Order: sequence, then C-alpha cells, then structure tokens
Amino acid sequence: MRMTRFARLRRSLEDLFPERHLYVRSGGEMRAFVLSTSRQMAIAACVAGAALWMGVSTASMLVNVMSLSKGDQEVARTQAKYERWIADRQARLNSAVAQLNATNGGIDELAASVEKRHAALALLLTDFKDDPGAAKALAPALNKAVAATEGADPVRRVENVRASQERLIAAADSYAKSRADRLRLAFRLAGLSPQTYMPRGGALGGPLIEAKDPRALAAVLDVNESFAERIQHAALSLSEAKAMAEAAESLPFAKPTAAGAKSSGFGVRFDPFTHRPAFHSGLDFSGGFMTPVLSTGPGVVSFTGVRSGYGNTVEIDHGRGMKTRYAHLQSIAVRPGQRVAVGQRVGAMGSTGRSTGVHLHYEIWVNGRAQNPDRFVRAGEYVQQSS
Repeated sequence: MRMTRFARLRRSLEDLFPERHLYVRSGGEMRAFVLSTSRQMAIAACVAGAALWMGVSTASMLVNVMSLSKGDQEVARTQAKYERWIADRQARLNSAVAQLNATNGGIDELAASVEKRHAALALLLTDFKDDPGAAKALAPALNKAVAATEGADPVRRVENVRASQERLIAAADSYAKSRADRLRLAFRLAGLSPQTYMPRGGALGGPLIEAKDPRALAAVLDVNESFAERIQHAALSLSEAKAMAEAAESLPFAKPTAAGAKSSGFGVRFDPFTHRPAFHSGLDFSGGFMTPVLSTGPGVVSFTGVRSGYGNTVEIDHGRGMKTRYAHLQSIAVRPGQRVAVGQRVGAMGSTGRSTGVHLHYEIWVNGRAQNPDRFVRAGEYVQQSS
C-alpha cells in the first residue's frame, strides 16, 4: 500500500516536473543539458526559499518604517503644538505693540482705558446689591484686581487687570452654576418645577445683558465680541440663580419649629387610637408645651380656628395653589387675612383635637393634594446651603 502511494506521488511529481532537454548553441558547437525531475524540484525549492526570505525581510522593513513614522508623527504634532503656542504669543505681543503704537507711546492712557473697561465689567456683574451671596463670591476677584493695580507700573497694571477680568468671569460662572444646581435640586426634592415659580417676564440683568446681539454690549464696554459673550453668559447665569433663589424664598421650605424633632412621618401608619393602618397626611414634630410654631414661608393667613380632628388650627395660603396647615395648637397668634413672613410665630404647640400628646401636626397642600412635608424640609436645607 505504501509503495503504491509512493509511486503515485512520484508519478505526480514527474508529471509536474517532466524531464526536459535544453540545447545551447555557442561558438558553432551544440551542447545539450538534461534537467531531470529531481533537479527541477531542487531549483523550485531554492526559488521558494528565496521568495520566503524576501517576504519576511520586506515585512520587517515595513514594520520598522511604520514604527518610525508613528514616532515622527508624534514629534511633528508636538512641534506643531509649540509652533502654534509661539505664534499665539507672538500675535499677542504684536497686538500689544500695535496698541502702544496707536496711543503714540501713551502707556498710561492704555492702562487707564483697560481699567475703565474692568470697572464697567465689575459694575455689570456686581449689580446684585440684594444678593449677598453673589457679592461674597465675587469679592475676592475684585479685591485682587484692586490690589494688583496699586503701585504697579503701567504695563504690569494692564496685564493684572486683564487677568483679574478672567478671574471675575470665572468666579461669576462658578458661583452661579453651583447655586443654580443646588436650587434646582431643592425644587426637585420638593417635587416642584422651578419654571413654575420663577417670575414671569421682567428684564433679569437689564436690557444690555438680555440683548441677543452681544455686539451692543461689546461696544458699550469697549471689549471684543467674544469677551462680551462671556460677560453676557455670566450675567445671565447670575440673574437666573438670583431669580430661582427669590422663587425659593416664596415657598414653604423652612421648618415649622426650631426646637421640635420629627416624630411621625407622612404616609400609612398605625393609628394611635384604632391601632389599624391609616393614612397620615402630614409630618409630626414633638416638643414641649407652648413651643413656638413658625410659618414655613411667606403668605396670608387663610384660616384660624378649630377643625374636626385637628383641634386649634392655622392655615396659610402661599399662592399658586400652595397651602400649609399647623394643627393641635394650644394657642393661635395670628388672624385671618394677616400677612406673615417666613419664621414668624403663628401659634404654640399643644394637644388639642385628636391627639395623644403635645406635638405639632404639619401639612402641605399643592392644588388640593397633600404632599410629603419632609421633602420640603429637606429642600429647605439645600436652599440654605446655596446661599
């Protein structure tokens, strides 16, 4: 069997490489060469080996070339970055030289012009006299600007004022974003939408800031258009945060008592009288007899008196469908129609009505539906942190 296979293989090779005769005529003589099957196979093996070696060498060379090209590319990118940086610095230097030439060497005039521009920017962004949080956040940048210009040479004053402008814009953006984010979170915790309670209409930040085209602002403040856009964005952000804070101040986000601790939550609980599951529509605060009860937000007293199960009760209308209720009071300190402020005393804790002991039962209603007061209390904590 093996001989048969060997014979077949040998026959196939002979068919592939048949014996060939070559005749070469040179110098009038004829020479004959015989290429047997074995010689042709040896020549083919040599050719295949040479081709394999050339392929491996070529692949290795290509890998090296690609590796070098990546390194060269990285070097080229780095070089281009530094060239751009140098070109940018050179352009700034040329701009400064051009400005100095335009003022005929009046460096003092150039410094004074830049300082006036900074003063206009500071005035625009700090026009929040009733917002102490914004003034406090922007004060360091303003103080640094003033300190940087005192006793410095004119060129240094120009550079210091420009740097202080950047710090002021950054401080305004950072403060506005942080405060607005906390206030939005407070509204979400209470299940409310900020847009619903923010003032409608009005020119927050003034007409210059609200102008759609920042070129007008750039002309007034004598700055380039891109910097005017940054001023506009920062001022609008501050205005939005301020408006959101004012909306939060009109809502019942405060605690109804300063001394009491939460004792019973909102939702289903075991009724203290029937000992069966029942819905509790408010939040209870424990406390001593006659502990002051405070208004959780500004509003108008809409009811005082006795309600079934609630005992002595005070209800305050905060507008836009929002109402708070304070129950089981021992005494009432307000009258219907009276306008109250946040934190104002409306009564004192007691145990009137359907009550097992001295405590305050506190409810919040929005458009006729009872809400979880604990969410509003926690929202108020975020409002305090944002100020």
